[in-house]
Amino acid sequence: MVLSDRQRLDWLRLIRSESIGPRTFRSLMNRYGGAAAALEALPGLARQAGRNIRIATMAEAEREAEALHRLGGRLIALGEAQYPRALQAIDTAPPLLAVLGRSDVLLRPCVALVGSRNASAAGMKFTARLARDLGEAGFVVVSGLARGIDTAAHEASLQAGTVAVLAGGLDEVYPPQNIPLLQRLLEEGAAISEMPIGLAPRGRDFPRRNRLVSGLSLGTVVVEAARKSGSLITARFANEQGRLVFAVPGSPLDPRAEGGNHLIREGAILCAESGHVIEALTPLLDNDLGPLPLPPLHDGAGEDATQALWDELDLPGIGSAPSASLPEPEAVVVATPDAAGLVDLRRLVLQLLGSTPISVDDLVRASGRSAREISHTLLDLELDQLIRRHPGGSLTRSEP
Repeated sequence: MVLSDRQRLDWLRLIRSESIGPRTFRSLMNRYGGAAAALEALPGLARQAGRNIRIATMAEAEREAEALHRLGGRLIALGEAQYPRALQAIDTAPPLLAVLGRSDVLLRPCVALVGSRNASAAGMKFTARLARDLGEAGFVVVSGLARGIDTAAHEASLQAGTVAVLAGGLDEVYPPQNIPLLQRLLEEGAAISEMPIGLAPRGRDFPRRNRLVSGLSLGTVVVEAARKSGSLITARFANEQGRLVFAVPGSPLDPRAEGGNHLIREGAILCAESGHVIEALTPLLDNDLGPLPLPPLHDGAGEDATQALWDELDLPGIGSAPSASLPEPEAVVVATPDAAGLVDLRRLVLQLLGSTPISVDDLVRASGRSAREISHTLLDLELDQLIRRHPGGSLTRSEP
């Protein structure tokens, strides 16, 4: 399928109309045969449902399309050849994806690497090694461009190609300090979003983003995650989408390992090296799925009624998910000196250290500070008995 320019604008108008999410969009398309006919019928359907909804205008759709074009991006429609086949298979696949960079990477087998924003140095080092190995094995690394584990995953897979999934519009990068990283990854990879240009990410947009991270991927690896975190939401989506879930084990003394350890107890595949992921996913590469049709609509398929991601319009004779609250995402913090990583150096070093020994050189690289600054800080922390120095010079946090 290839949409004409007019059809693409009609699709954009329909999905940008009030209370129209992916499921309602698909149901309207199946009922009316096209976006233009669905737009014409929508006011009457809304009145029957006792609603008065706002329908996006053609002028608004044209402005968004032009703004995306100026940015260097393009819209890919569900069912077109460049639309990611793995993502097309989920029941909440976005009708339109805004793409920057190389769209061909979206057609290669993908693996999601996710984890804590406040990651340890050891966690980021393991993530980087895992990302490089996966890239060498032919996989594209997908993540959410957040601080911590996401950043380490993208950085290590720049040459092999990596995909960043944004929660807001493609021109609204969060966190803003990762804008240079985004520019670099576009050379061999891509950034995608289902959100309009100019929309800054809101709290409820991050779980929506997480379902795309897992939906693009054959498997999702959780490296570090607290018990209540966005990374576990991504793992839940992956499981509901029929994808493999991996978790990296960690010390029970480190709260950042609680989520991963919990996933392993619940049946996730233990990942202690890249081979564990590659071995599990390689057989899936031989499956020729062929063209993937739109999956059948099931009421609340794979999701609790308390976890719907959209307040979709309940139209007469049109299936949709019920209106409900969102799962609790990781806290989205406005960029302040603390949130941006410009914290007191003692706090930064303690954050990077965990129960896994790490060398001073790795700590310096992870902190982005000079070796002199880190050495002075380590001495202070050691005198305060907040860190331990092990044989060979490696470091950990002191046990509480």
